[in-house]
Amino acid sequence: MIARRSILRALPWLALGSDVHALPPANIEFPRDHASHLGQRTEWWYITGRVLSGAREFGFQVTFFRSRVDAAQSMQSRFAAKQLIFAHAAIADVDGKRLWHDQRIAREGFDVASAATDQMRLKLRDWSLVRDTSGAMTAHVVASDFAFDLRFSPTQSELLQGDHGLSRKGPLPGQSSYYYSEPQLDASGSISLQGKRIDVAGRAWLDHEWSDDYLAPQAVGWDWIGMNLDDGSALMAFRLRNADGSTLWDGGAFRARGHDAYIFSKGEAEFSAQRHWTSPVSGARYPVEWIVRTPADFYRVSAVVDNQELDSRMSTGAIYWEGLARLVDSNGRLVGHGYLEMTGYAHRLRI
Repeated sequence: MIARRSILRALPWLALGSDVHALPPANIEFPRDHASHLGQRTEWWYITGRVLSGAREFGFQVTFFRSRVDAAQSMQSRFAAKQLIFAHAAIADVDGKRLWHDQRIAREGFDVASAATDQMRLKLRDWSLVRDTSGAMTAHVVASDFAFDLRFSPTQSELLQGDHGLSRKGPLPGQSSYYYSEPQLDASGSISLQGKRIDVAGRAWLDHEWSDDYLAPQAVGWDWIGMNLDDGSALMAFRLRNADGSTLWDGGAFRARGHDAYIFSKGEAEFSAQRHWTSPVSGARYPVEWIVRTPADFYRVSAVVDNQELDSRMSTGAIYWEGLARLVDSNGRLVGHGYLEMTGYAHRLRI
């Protein structure tokens, strides 16, 4: 769900009223819907994962956002900012207990930034995310102190979230998104830290969402997990929070390997904070360990590194926590890894 949502909703030119109409039923088809959807205002492609180099462990994420600027759509100038492209990338060095991250922003066009409508082909200066005809994806990121070149190969079919891909995010029908995931991606390639290349391999998770509106005005933030289990299962769960910390809306999905997904009804994903960490930069107090109760089991979700806060104020104004986490089942067994995202702790999201 990602700070991708906090980012997009935090931008003043993306403010939407509560009268936005409900999205029609999802009719998601592949490979068509891997590409950009200019009919919706906001869209993001989000890949997270855990990779290893021997015994050394890393987490990574790269996210591309597309935002349609409605006020510019009638402008004739080639310089009109009709679509904005943002990107965030990060590497969590578990042994070094350090997060490396960077960000980009540009208007679409002039071979600087683009989000293709015929295939998944995203570009922002020297960063890219591309899907080829085989279904595999490649991500290329070069930042000042880190870089990665990674390839992701599907091992399972896409997981349609919500009602066949239409995912409710609030009490009003209009507060929804089109949303699918690709869990259990094989990940391989290399990362670089301060110029040192490291060959890695592991597992990754893709989320792709597009929408006009999805958050109730009273929502101040959300908590989200996307977890690849060691047995091939996949777990996603989220909740949107009220100002008092209570749950406004929740949802998720669990898919055992080789089975259909079970889609959670409202009230079936419960988040209970167990341990907190306070950021020395923003002062935000984040729950970095949770008990998450789902219809599949109740799990303990724990950050592998407490400080995985991302400061994107130079591009989008958002500060959020997003990082690699471990998944332990109700019997105390380590059963998987994935990403935990928490938004709205540094400041309330303004609509």
